[in-house]
Amino acid sequence: MTTNTSATPALETRRKKPRIALAIASALGVGYIPKSPGTFGSLAGIAVAILTHPISLLALLVSLVMGGTAGIGIDVPMFGGRAAPVLLLVPSLVALLLVGLIGVWSSSRAATYAGVEDPQYVVIDEVSGMHLTLVLGIMPLSLPTHLIPADQASVFALYSAFSLLNWKYLLLGFILFRVFDIWKPWPVRRLEKLPGGWGIMADDWMAGIYAAILLRVALHLIRL
Repeated sequence: MTTNTSATPALETRRKKPRIALAIASALGVGYIPKSPGTFGSLAGIAVAILTHPISLLALLVSLVMGGTAGIGIDVPMFGGRAAPVLLLVPSLVALLLVGLIGVWSSSRAATYAGVEDPQYVVIDEVSGMHLTLVLGIMPLSLPTHLIPADQASVFALYSAFSLLNWKYLLLGFILFRVFDIWKPWPVRRLEKLPGGWGIMADDWMAGIYAAILLRVALHLIRL
């Protein structure tokens, strides 16, 4: 009896562990936390939002150098509904797009490897959804129609950066996103049925959009 050796390499190739995809899909291992991995994935999304805004990142680094006299938890005035010009958020928008696309790829690979539609350790969807919530919360509703004076642009840049360092803003955004992510109002559940990684990611994007809308409303109605 002869053994079909040609099928063995193909089987091993299909089952080869996609280490890079798993690392990304689990947010560098966050998804393997035994309890509430989605919650910790959302917290990782907050970190991504802060680290991809150049001014908030700079403020955080200065805080660390100065011994923690400023940074996350700073209680600075929010901007009362005014939003930073979109050009100042370009790095955040680029990061938002990259995290989303890489999330689709990595979560799809992880799901195929695990043999289930949405493995519990895949939390890149929560990372992306939380990131989306915080960025949309400070996005302008329209593009500027004229050049912004340098001093005004600097003020807007600081406001948007400090928004991502304001613990009240972060806490409210986190709570709103988790509520919509767990509640899954229409069409969140329907988006879960999309194929592959799109279904894993899209429902959290929709939850992030809902959360961002309420976050913007809160900024107009209350002073964080």
